[in-house]
Amino acid sequence: MYYPEIFDVKCKLDRCSVYPRVTDTERGEIVCGGCGLVLLQKLEDTSHEGGSFSQEEYMTKTRTGPATSLSMYDMGLSTNIGYNIDSTGNSLSSKTKATFDRLRMWDQRSKSKSSTRSLTVAFTILSGITSKLGIPEHVSEQAAYIYRKITAAKLTRGRSIRSLIAASLYAACRETNTPRTLDDIADAANVERKLLSRDLRTIIKELDLNLKQYDNTSFITRLSNDLRIKEKTKRDAFEILQKSQEKRIADGKNPVAQAAACLYLSCLINNEKLSQRKFSEISRVSSVTIRCRMAALRKSLNLKY
Repeated sequence: MYYPEIFDVKCKLDRCSVYPRVTDTERGEIVCGGCGLVLLQKLEDTSHEGGSFSQEEYMTKTRTGPATSLSMYDMGLSTNIGYNIDSTGNSLSSKTKATFDRLRMWDQRSKSKSSTRSLTVAFTILSGITSKLGIPEHVSEQAAYIYRKITAAKLTRGRSIRSLIAASLYAACRETNTPRTLDDIADAANVERKLLSRDLRTIIKELDLNLKQYDNTSFITRLSNDLRIKEKTKRDAFEILQKSQEKRIADGKNPVAQAAACLYLSCLINNEKLSQRKFSEISRVSSVTIRCRMAALRKSLNLKY
């Protein structure tokens, strides 16, 4: 392959400076087409396969395999032992076949340990919950990391795997400011909220986690999208929330209830007719709580509508 103008490299010999540069993709070198002098070596191979492959085809059709992931029980570094043929397609001898049969058997036995089974079940549940709630992949990776720490600390004894992985996911959502409530995760994981709260307190204490409070603005965005509220109404709700935070009205309050109250007040100000019952159903906060938060906001901020 000839690329005469890709690299501005002068040949050391003046008599062959006019010759084209030859790129050897197999050796990763660029040589002078006249004298064979190596001008550049150790080139990066930027070529890639033109198609996408399934999980099973990675080991046979790609050079590197899938990326590692904490949300897989083996982190994506699984063993794949082929059957009865070598790399050239020739059949193996009977002695080699027996050796690989034994390796295959011990490989399967190593995957049947209780710790491996526990991780497999936990991460299968995690995949289902994240799919239901539309949680990003980086949050799922953080949840898997927290659960691995739980397993290393031996906190799984006497506790439900489903509840622990759900608590790990909620902790990851708090750390990454992904707006998901305990009720959302409890419903998606089919776990009692009381049990989920208990396990969450346990892992926070044992693993010394420092979980930050949610940013209330993320809940306003989520509620307004679910209720299909106008953009101006949403911006006014952000202003009400900001004023309440400046006067420290929202300190210690339920972030979802505070966001719902700010958004409902903004709807009243902008003559956008939505019932408190609708807000209560979407936010999963009682109408009484929303009215109480609205009354506090109106009194402190002197809002009129």
